[in-house]
This record gives sequence, C-alpha cells and structure tokens, in this order.
Amino acid sequence: MFSEQDHHYMAMAIALAKKGRFTTTPNPNVGCVIVKDNQIVGQGYHQRAGDAHAEVHALRQAADKAVGATAYVTLEPCSHHGRTPPCAEGLINAGVCRVVAAMVDPNPKVAGRGLALLQQAGVETAYGLLENEARALNRGFLKRMEQGLPYVTCKLAASLDGKTALKNGQSKWITGPLARRDVQQFRAQSCAILTGADTVIVDDAKLNVRENECAIELPQGHALRQPVRVIIDSQNRLTPELAVFQIDAPIIIFRTHLDNNHQWPHFVEQIELKAEHGKVSCRAALKHLASCGINSVWLESGATLAGVFAQQQLIDEYVVYLAPKLIGHQGKSLFHLPEITMMDDAAQLEFTDVTRIGDDIRITAKTC
Repeated sequence: MFSEQDHHYMAMAIALAKKGRFTTTPNPNVGCVIVKDNQIVGQGYHQRAGDAHAEVHALRQAADKAVGATAYVTLEPCSHHGRTPPCAEGLINAGVCRVVAAMVDPNPKVAGRGLALLQQAGVETAYGLLENEARALNRGFLKRMEQGLPYVTCKLAASLDGKTALKNGQSKWITGPLARRDVQQFRAQSCAILTGADTVIVDDAKLNVRENECAIELPQGHALRQPVRVIIDSQNRLTPELAVFQIDAPIIIFRTHLDNNHQWPHFVEQIELKAEHGKVSCRAALKHLASCGINSVWLESGATLAGVFAQQQLIDEYVVYLAPKLIGHQGKSLFHLPEITMMDDAAQLEFTDVTRIGDDIRITAKTC
C-alpha cells in the first residue's frame, strides 16, 4: 500500500514533529512534508498551541507548488475551527491531490472527519503509515484523549543496591551531573512535575526545569516552558515559605481540605478532592490534570507516593537511574509496597531501553 518513498517522507515528517516536543502542549506534536515529483516543496511542524499547525507551515513554504502534490502528515489533518482554521480545508484549497496520515486523530469527537472531508473533495487519502512511531510521539495526548488520564512517567534514582538515600535521608547526590542533566530534558518535555508534600519539605524541592543544566533547541522566538508543578498534600503540611513557592510559575496543590490559614501566592491553585482512606485520591488528581489539558506527568517522589502510584497501576513508564554506589540495607528503598508471598504476584515490567549516562545507567521500563 505504501511505497519506499512514502516511508521515507513520513519518517521525515516524524523527525520534524519531534522538534515541537518542548513547546506544543496541550496540543500534539505534528510534522508535515509536502512532496511533488519526488521533490520536497514544503515542510513544517507545529510549534505552539494557538500558532499555525504543521500543514499551514508546509503549505506556506510550498505556495503554488502544492498543486498536485502529496502531503505527509503525522496526524490526521483537523477539520474543525479552533484557534486556527481547519487544516483539511487548507490542503484542499491549496490543490493537494493526496494526503497520507500516520494515524487518525484520537479525539473521538473528530476522529476520521478530516480524512472524510478530504475524500469528499476528491483528495486521495491513506493512513496507518509508521503509526507506531507517530503514536510514540504523542503518548500523553493519546492517553488523555482515549482514557481521560495523562501519561505518567515515574523517575527514580538509586544506588546499585536499590537505595534512594542514606538512613538519615541524605540523597545528594546519588547520580552524577550528566544523569541530572538528562533528567532536566525529561522534565522539560513534561506537562507537569508531580510529587508529594514530604519531598517538597525534606528536599526543599523547586520542581522546575533548571535551564543552566538543560541544553534544549527551541523554535525561534520561543522561551523554555516550565511544567506545571503539582503537589499532593493530604495533611496540609506545606507552608508558603518553602522554596517551591518562591518561583513565580503555576502550582497545583491537591488536598482533602483547603488550607485557608495561609496567604498563598497568586500562582498557587488549591484543589479539594474527596479523601480516599484519609488521603488524596491519586487517580482523581490525575483525572483533574487531564481535564486541564495535562498530557504527561513526570512523577518524582518518595517511596510512599511512588508506591501508591505503582500499586494503583497509575504509572505507564519507569525511568530509573542506577549509580555505581552501594549504600547498604538501612538505606531508603525505591517503593513502599505491600508484601507479596508468591512470585507470580509481582508486578511485571518490560525493559525498553538501557543507556549509559556518564558514570550511571538509565533503565527505561514500561508496564505490561
């Protein structure tokens, strides 16, 4: 169904889409390549929500050369009027004769409509080319559209014997500087960074992307986007004096009861959720974040909260940094999980990547 040239140009469109991974949220990452007579006449990618879509950038570059051309786009062209006009109409008006989409739009309200609009106008359409690669580009957007939840990645750092800190709580630094820089890249790609009140208090964590440790290539004219900082504080332990509240950037605090005893900065939003066993429901918190357009969550927490997320099967992927250190059996563990008595009951993961980062090793695993 698809030729070697089709695969080549769609791969180029996917590479273009990746350039927007730091800036497009809550929109998906999308790339477009327009080809005529086996020559690229236009290309582009979506850079930021509210700005022109990938197809628009590519059509502007192609101009009148788009007539009779093929457009390769990583996501079905939109058919609805939002902050920008429908891309399907733009392709029709430009005279494109064939559109190849890597995948259909996952939004059930609009899925298939863009392709149908193109077909009604006499444009040849096809989809499914490099779909797995296209889906990997937008795991968070897809999960939010399909399940009403963000994609959760749990970051962990430990010694070779699986300890995150000494018995006295000291944890700086288990991993080396290159691993810590690598973490900043992941943070910058996430819509939100989530942790618990204990981590904020004990580590005096700021939960931000440290620009001096993060070499990111951004689209021209775009500043680094700081993820929304999210804190689960079931016992109202946080106070405005903590370092996290000294940075003027959005913070969401999930609580079982609002804290009206303190004057919180203007960028702090308290959300009251129904208690579950006396604590904030992590699933309810994730559902709320998804309703706010949060596609992906980077979970950096202590063993208790990480254990709750793992036990409730709320984690999609684990990114674990292992350092060549031995801390001993009295060190703090990665997770607090209930005891199991049968090996068959152990949570089963699948390793997807193992990479050396400086002196440390980064292991990526996904839930099965």
